[in-house]
Amino acid sequence: MSTHDWQTSSYCQEGDACLHVAATEKTIHLTESSDPTRAILSTHPDIFGALLRALKKNQS
Repeated sequence: MSTHDWQTSSYCQEGDACLHVAATEKTIHLTESSDPTRAILSTHPDIFGALLRALKKNQS
């Protein structure tokens, strides 16, 4: 992976299907361990926060 300080999702179990997150003050970076190209999705923290809120709201 790149030089980002990656953290693995707490939902990651054994295997290759894990989400990795790296955050800076202005950018959230996401990548998946099962992706052999190590493609990285980058977004603004406000946008990522809106996504998380929408996902949590739809859990009910």
